[in-house]
Amino acid sequence: MDEVLSSVAETIKNFAVIYLVDITEVPDFNTMYELYDPSTIMFFFRNKHIMIDLGTGNNNKINWALKDKQEFIDIVETVYRGARKGRGLVIAPKDYSTKYRY
Repeated sequence: MDEVLSSVAETIKNFAVIYLVDITEVPDFNTMYELYDPSTIMFFFRNKHIMIDLGTGNNNKINWALKDKQEFIDIVETVYRGARKGRGLVIAPKDYSTKYRY
């Protein structure tokens, strides 16, 4: 996941900034957003948490590693477009529910 984030940082710099936060050093949001996974991606726009419907039931965050750079860029772009329109919940461009994995 770190490789994907570092490789797309230059591509998405016009509409997104990536911050890495160690939740052991900054524990303020751990209980509020249930941050306990090794890697979690959350989206904020103008100091407001933007939720994303990925089809997994958890709209607050992405807590698995994305391996495809373009897939991550598409998610960030979708979040940005929805947040600019004032939406607090955006629909992901791909459904990540388990019903399409079989």
